[in-house]
Amino acid sequence: MNYSIDDYDYELPVELIAQEPALKRDWSRLLYLQRPTGKIIEYRFSEMPSLLRSGDLLVVNNAKVFPAKLFGKKETGGRVEILVLEHSPRPAAEDSNKRWCLVRASKRPRQGTLIVFPDGLTGTVGREGTDGAIEIQFNGGHDIDYILKKRGCLPLPPYIKRDANDRRSEMDRKRYQTIFSHFSGAIAAPTAGLHFTHDVIDTLKSLGIDLVSITLLVGHGTFKPVRVNDIREHKLGGESYFIENDAACSIERARQEGRRIVAVGTTVVRTLETVFKEKGRIASGSGVANLLIYPGFTFHVVDSLLTNFHLPRSSLLFLVSAFAGRDLIMEAYNLAVEKRYRFYSYGDAMLIT
Repeated sequence: MNYSIDDYDYELPVELIAQEPALKRDWSRLLYLQRPTGKIIEYRFSEMPSLLRSGDLLVVNNAKVFPAKLFGKKETGGRVEILVLEHSPRPAAEDSNKRWCLVRASKRPRQGTLIVFPDGLTGTVGREGTDGAIEIQFNGGHDIDYILKKRGCLPLPPYIKRDANDRRSEMDRKRYQTIFSHFSGAIAAPTAGLHFTHDVIDTLKSLGIDLVSITLLVGHGTFKPVRVNDIREHKLGGESYFIENDAACSIERARQEGRRIVAVGTTVVRTLETVFKEKGRIASGSGVANLLIYPGFTFHVVDSLLTNFHLPRSSLLFLVSAFAGRDLIMEAYNLAVEKRYRFYSYGDAMLIT
């Protein structure tokens, strides 16, 4: 098995990192990997339904990205950018206006520093947590959730570059959400779902292919760098999931009947395989997913995977390598670079069957 982080590296020209989505969602390119034969074939995403078969069940993530990024200033005038990591109120016994945040500033603010935000909101820097998080106590005439909904920006991944006056920011509000987005609280989009249109869904249904939704609120850990040499030692942050009863019954029925379950994105894979690991079947309920999937993992639920192209040396690259085999994935990635595919969140897609 390949457990060295160096085995999950590849060279990517910076110009292939997509800075905006395709003109239309389903105009993205699609690389089709057939595991049994090792064949790699090129398509457009709009052709994806024809690559599936009647009876398949697609499972999508209906998480909605929360406008969790907010800009403020220190009393000294220094600019501060924060990313609020918690988006559901804390228990009643705790202060719901005290939240864990990631803070970006020219100089890391010390404990006790006051940050001034729009609409009379202020924040006092508190204790430090894990992975660079800082607890901030917010005060003002409105609570932090109200200010975020009014003034917050979508937290785009760090490799998508936007300045304060970038006209594409308004486009991001629509295109960095999937058409399935419903349950708010994610700080990153389940990007495999970004390619879907209502026309694609209609085509799927006409071919006898069903679709159900589950929820995994994607956290900032999805961008967490791997800082260990042995990938098995990497630790993922926990992400909240929820599966409604109808969806759980549909997925478990398909599994029992031997129909293919097609995961739309690595978030769906982590959720379904977490639930099976904990319960031995797909059942409704909520919990926390922190399952690290790497080569050697046995998949019990997911039969096919639709996904985007992932960062080098990342936990998501471990997952797709576990699903398709590292050698086939690296062959596909090298071909995608050669063919000038667009990479990462706003990039092109890959279907693995």
